[in-house]
Amino acid sequence: MSADNSADLSVTVGDGVALLEMRRPPANHFDELLIGRLVDAAAGLDDDPVCRVIVLASQGKHFCAGADFGGGDFARDQVAAAERLYRRAAALFDVRTPIIAAVQGTAVGGGLGLACVADFRVAEPSTRFVANFARLGFHQGFGLSVTLPEVVGRQAAADMLLTGRRIGGEEAVRIGLADRLAEPGRLRETAFELAARVAASAPLAVRSIRATLRGDLPARVRRALDHELAEQKIHWATRDSAEGIEASLQRRTPEFLGE
Repeated sequence: MSADNSADLSVTVGDGVALLEMRRPPANHFDELLIGRLVDAAAGLDDDPVCRVIVLASQGKHFCAGADFGGGDFARDQVAAAERLYRRAAALFDVRTPIIAAVQGTAVGGGLGLACVADFRVAEPSTRFVANFARLGFHQGFGLSVTLPEVVGRQAAADMLLTGRRIGGEEAVRIGLADRLAEPGRLRETAFELAARVAASAPLAVRSIRATLRGDLPARVRRALDHELAEQKIHWATRDSAEGIEASLQRRTPEFLGE
């Protein structure tokens, strides 16, 4: 078993499975730095003959709450921060190793986008998946325009994106957003059980089959990211977006005016 640790990301490899663990609890907000570290770590694991599967997990109460609009780069300049973030995030879709996301608590906004990078998602009954962009007053991002409808279908994706409602673990399994429903307290064990089954298959065949199923997904995501950012630039200049973000930070219901 080998390990590589930084302040906000740890990498542990053993028995054919690598654990990538984000360490920014409780919400595990990401930025360009963390996404870049995820990209570099995953790309390195592609060339590790010991690693056959990646389990993506996080410390704390929630899997990932996306970008922090109340602080850091996004608070200073949303557009510039998003441009840098998406440029790095696009490379996650080039990773050749199968990825399983162990999703506890909430995967919201860009955190949902990160979960949808994975080939499989493991949830608990208490897990919540939320595409809250319209409730923040702007267009979805992180490639969800492609990945979400591909995983759950166009109608279920439209339901999530236009209403911003929370999808619990059991419903997530019903609509295909989650692939396994773990018993409470057994999230990681269930994710590693699935990883072990994938790791037991022939690794060359696994990568080839995965590449065939994904097709031109990385190229489609890159085109979507360009479109998403162009739409977000427009929306971030509106009063509705300012209201949505402020209401979220204040934990109140937004009042949108269509302005």
